[in-house]
Amino acid sequence: MHLWVERPSLILFLLSALPNVLLRPIQSHPSNGTRYNVVMVMSDAFDGRLTTALENNFVQLPNLQFMKSNGAVFLNAYTNSPICCPSRAAMWSGLFVHLTESWNNYKCLDPDYLTWMDLVKMNGYVTQRFGKQDYVSGSHSLSNRVEAWTRDVPFLLRQEGRPVADLTGNATKKRIMEEDWKNTDKAADWIRNEAHNLSQPFMLYLGLNLPHPYPSENMGENYGSSTFLTSPYWLKKVAYKNVTIPKWIPLQNMHPVDYYSTYTKNCTGHFTDREIQDIRAYYYAMCAETDALMGEIIAALSDTGLLNTTYVLFTSDHGELAMEHRQFYKMSMYEGSAHIPLIIMGPGIKSHRQISTIVSLVDIYPTMLEIAGVHIHEKRSGYSLMPLLSAQSAKDIFSNNYLHPNWALSEFHGCNANASIYMLQAGRWKYITFSDGASFPPQLFDLSTDPEELKNVAGQFLEITLSMDKMLRSITDYVKVSDSVHVYNKQQFANWKASLGQNYTNVISNLRWHQDWSKKPKYYATAIDKWLKN
Repeated sequence: MHLWVERPSLILFLLSALPNVLLRPIQSHPSNGTRYNVVMVMSDAFDGRLTTALENNFVQLPNLQFMKSNGAVFLNAYTNSPICCPSRAAMWSGLFVHLTESWNNYKCLDPDYLTWMDLVKMNGYVTQRFGKQDYVSGSHSLSNRVEAWTRDVPFLLRQEGRPVADLTGNATKKRIMEEDWKNTDKAADWIRNEAHNLSQPFMLYLGLNLPHPYPSENMGENYGSSTFLTSPYWLKKVAYKNVTIPKWIPLQNMHPVDYYSTYTKNCTGHFTDREIQDIRAYYYAMCAETDALMGEIIAALSDTGLLNTTYVLFTSDHGELAMEHRQFYKMSMYEGSAHIPLIIMGPGIKSHRQISTIVSLVDIYPTMLEIAGVHIHEKRSGYSLMPLLSAQSAKDIFSNNYLHPNWALSEFHGCNANASIYMLQAGRWKYITFSDGASFPPQLFDLSTDPEELKNVAGQFLEITLSMDKMLRSITDYVKVSDSVHVYNKQQFANWKASLGQNYTNVISNLRWHQDWSKKPKYYATAIDKWLKN
């Protein structure tokens, strides 16, 4: 009886949610003509669930709580790609990853790409950026790009260091991520010394590295980032006794793509409960330091009297698994990796607002343009969040579906996964499919009954699975996209190999996977050659 009641309503919802077009123009909405300031802080690898739980009993986040108490939190915000550069490319462009072909951390937007910040500057805003931006092609390490290109080589090598927790400093040491503090100081100083005296509206962007894990220097060239580093000062903000040990599916029962990710992330070995709990607690402590950086920006706005005339936004490029599903890092569609924070406070936004509509990073582009009063005819993937923020009640949102469709698309084409991954989040259901839709079994999770995503019900709810796949295919031809990524990876690697000439063997054997390569160099070299010839 439960199946009969639930399935038809979901299928009717999915059919009604089918998009009429793949892209939509930036819509204009009623405005009082005032152009407000905007400050956006984008962290790196912040688990959005820490901001959406009814009660966060893991770590103290007073500044994000202040934003929630004085603004709106989006309970279901998702990244459009769970990896740094492609997710940020989606945010800056307002386009899904497959439309800009932002395949990995090396292949994203062109340096001269016109972002929403460029557009608002052209329309009278003063703009300023500090810190991590990371959306332009050509960045990240050589190891990182070669790992992405060769992901089709079966179980090539472990690409990351084993995740570890590390403590530094003493009980008074606050500034652990020095680069983030320096950039935050610059942003706060700019607010106090420059923005405060402007006659024009401004938009300020601050990009943080936290709470992304730190480089592990024993990994070799350019290092892997598998160290969760904090100080006793921040660890005191964590309720260690409440830090849970996530449930793991046995290795032999894991989805094949999950197993590959666990393998390349160096997580197939034995971990004690204490190791896992430390990694998770130290990660939460890094989130507490991130919260303090947000507090510095809020304080600067408050001190200058700008807080009441400024929209303040906090988000992240993706989340962090922190040993859920026997993985750390991101590169996964599970909640820890794909669910991001999105909190906005500012003029006209009611306090203590909780918005359950599913949104994603591509929505930031039209939101920023609407705040700035900029109207363009170029079509984008996202929808402005302003109608949701200004809706008088949840009833208004549900009775006006045009405000924002209740689904999000995320896709991943980079390293640490041996297939392109596509996620469609619609209502309570999360559908995940891979590559050509046939090489690997799909996954379907009911987040209302299985928030830990441990029970794949794709076979049990076959009608919903097929409906979700139909909806996904109406948004993007993911089989064709996967083929394009395969071609790109092989061409890029072949070109890179040819450019090295006789030095190829020496270079590839000394990337950050060198510790594994040195044990069976001929085996790995042959595996790559077979892949290139296939």
